[in-house]
Amino acid sequence: MNNTWITGLASISLEVTDLQRSTNFYTEVWGMAQLGEEPGRRFFRCVEGAPVALSLRQSTLARLESLTLLARDATAVHSLHARVASDPAVRVLAAPGVLTGEPGKDYGVVFEGPQSLRIVIAVASASTPLAQVADPTRPLCLTHVVLNTADMPQLSAFFTDVLGLRLSDRTDRMDFLRCGTDHHTVALAHGSALSLNHAAFKMRDIDSLMYGAGRLLDHGYIVEWGLGRHGPGNNVFSYFIDPDGFAVEYTTEMEQVGEDYETHFAEYWSAFPRRPCRWGIARKPSERMMRAMAGAAKT
Repeated sequence: MNNTWITGLASISLEVTDLQRSTNFYTEVWGMAQLGEEPGRRFFRCVEGAPVALSLRQSTLARLESLTLLARDATAVHSLHARVASDPAVRVLAAPGVLTGEPGKDYGVVFEGPQSLRIVIAVASASTPLAQVADPTRPLCLTHVVLNTADMPQLSAFFTDVLGLRLSDRTDRMDFLRCGTDHHTVALAHGSALSLNHAAFKMRDIDSLMYGAGRLLDHGYIVEWGLGRHGPGNNVFSYFIDPDGFAVEYTTEMEQVGEDYETHFAEYWSAFPRRPCRWGIARKPSERMMRAMAGAAKT
């Protein structure tokens, strides 16, 4: 049975060291649209998906601030609040109610989970596609986020046992978790501390991904890893590094899974041919990408 409370990933919030520089990157280069702003913070959306896909806040350090998961409805918000409130590893920051401070969040709950991971669970207001929908080179939505963690079992158990996500696959270094038919919405990677490994944005198809990557090359950003097709998830990928050192991915063709999907574990994936690129083209990430994925943007 698919998750009955959480329906997807809405947005990620990042702290950045130069808000205008990051704004220029995510609009002119990455292809998002600025939706609005508050003092020291700006909001961005993709062509489709949730009203806000990315929130950036001016800070002295570049680091992950929070992520927002979409709730089915207000009843789901209350059900999840009851579950997290009874967990000793959780600190509720805002009880269920009307959320302020970001467009598109009608109602939700805010809490700090294990390892100080701040999560917002919200019912999003309806949004209409941008006029840019005719431009196939722009990202459709934020499709998944990968987090580094020093305690994989703790965080993985929290997402599955408390929030209701399901384990799709487990490799020797990552857990892939889903809340719908996409193979993964949140993934966890072994790391030294909680940090952002990367944020992935869905493109319409491989052609759109390639045109989008071409735009980044035109602006002086190189492909740090890819083009390739992943092992777990089967999605096509192309990775870049933003001005603050965050790893960001254009992706498409994520594997769609159903109730009969068989979870595979480390032994299976260790023997899988040509992992992590099924095509055998992408090889290894660049040294810069490996540092970025390890959470180098935190410092």
